[in-house]
Amino acid sequence: MSAQSGKDMLLKLDQDGNANFLTVAGLRTKSLNFNAAFIDITDSESAGRWRELLSGGGIKSASINGAGIFKDKNSDEQIRSLFFSGTIRNWQLILPDFGIVEGPFQISALEFSASYDNEVTFDIALESAGELNFMVL
Repeated sequence: MSAQSGKDMLLKLDQDGNANFLTVAGLRTKSLNFNAAFIDITDSESAGRWRELLSGGGIKSASINGAGIFKDKNSDEQIRSLFFSGTIRNWQLILPDFGIVEGPFQISALEFSASYDNEVTFDIALESAGELNFMVL
């Protein structure tokens, strides 16, 4: 596999709940993090007092972060509306030559910033809110 272009990593929002995905325009950076909490089952009889973990236990989660500039009025308005209503919606993160991660996320943070001599930027953070699917491209 060769190197991938960052511009091809896309964040998409299911704008109406009917799998009509809209690309969140203007994002300059995007990241996806998977997490898996574990369940410690260590006890006084654990071999050598080494920690033991419960296989398949714990909670899985994912977070998506992005930062960019405003470019698309439609996606900007939908993001603001979803944040203020606390609505959970399906999102996709397309990882070029790897696959698509899709599932329900809630916007957990939305930040706007600017300096006097530059453009207004925004940062968005999403937290998984259910089971995620991975589709190979």
